[in-house]
Amino acid sequence: MSKVIIIGAGGVGTVVAHKVAQNHAVFTEIMLASRTLSKCDAIACAIGNKYGNRTIQTAQVDADNVAELVDLFRKFHPELVINVALPYQDLTIMDACLEAGVNYLDTANYEPKNEAKFEYKWQWAYQDRFTKAGLTAILGCGFDPGACSVFTAYAAKHHFSRMDYLDIVDCNAGDHGKAFATNFNPEINIREVTQKGRYWENGKWIVTEPHEIHRPLTYPNIGDKESYVIYHEELESLVKNFPTLKRARFWMTFGQEYLTHLRVIQNIGMARIDPVLYKGVEIVPIQFLKAVLPDPGGLGADYTGETSIGCRIKGLDNAGKELAYYIYNNCKHQDAYAETGAQGVSYTTGVPATIGALMFAKGFWRKPGVFNVEEFDPDPFMEQMNVQGLPWHEVFNPV
Repeated sequence: MSKVIIIGAGGVGTVVAHKVAQNHAVFTEIMLASRTLSKCDAIACAIGNKYGNRTIQTAQVDADNVAELVDLFRKFHPELVINVALPYQDLTIMDACLEAGVNYLDTANYEPKNEAKFEYKWQWAYQDRFTKAGLTAILGCGFDPGACSVFTAYAAKHHFSRMDYLDIVDCNAGDHGKAFATNFNPEINIREVTQKGRYWENGKWIVTEPHEIHRPLTYPNIGDKESYVIYHEELESLVKNFPTLKRARFWMTFGQEYLTHLRVIQNIGMARIDPVLYKGVEIVPIQFLKAVLPDPGGLGADYTGETSIGCRIKGLDNAGKELAYYIYNNCKHQDAYAETGAQGVSYTTGVPATIGALMFAKGFWRKPGVFNVEEFDPDPFMEQMNVQGLPWHEVFNPV
């Protein structure tokens, strides 16, 4: 029914490959490609062993090279590219999709290599080109951004006449047993959590120092966890697409040991993204750090505990009365690893990407142009979350 190509063979790519293979009635031909062919082959072999006759083709490709991508797309003829490579590579992959006539989906917005800056403007600028080409580009289809944006659209459609306050809350209460490790690409992770905080209030962005605003929040099945306001990209699109929001914030939990390691990394200059000269060779400190830290894709075997991610929204219900609403998913790391060989953070990103691809393949999310996920009908996506392994729960007027 649909041919897809997955770009990226890290933890998220592993999950997407597994979940796409599970939905073989929809995704009849699958290719997994990355810079390192051996990683693709290992994932394809594991899936072949697990699901028998479900074959995934593999290929080597440099996602920074438009010509290589175009050549691969023209040889395989996919209907959709699922981009779970690095955010730096979003634009080259979008360029290749336009040249080869392929639709596009990603999980994180573009950011330049030389600046920790998270904005959709670069990808939104592709609107006219994708529209004229008759192609669909689906942006930010992970969990946050992604499922939380769909949660917000679902709440607006079914429960609110006006949404005033949005808090996206992301808790990882898991334990991987390492002194320090990141749950996804260390370079991206550290850049994300060390930038200044930012949230939307009364029509403007409020900028804070990193981790300046924090307090304990209570998470289902987990309890109280210290949570910090950081900037996350979906806030930009959500306040644009839901203009009644008076305030929108993103909260993430961090343990004190993690924050201590992070401060040391910053203080000694290892979080720098500009090159330094070492023995006559230019190296980027954060890229060197990535090489010595544990591989996020290898954390799953010993990971225990669970994640809890969702949206807390306040506003007026459809009868004009005040409503507080909480919608969330909890995911156990052990369950994610048993199913896909990846830990829960990869799972909660990879499953929504697969669901987004299903939405496209089935025609629910398919129209020319560039769109964030909250601009589509949330209902079929929400139905598939329960089917694909990320069941969601609602609480009305929580105490």
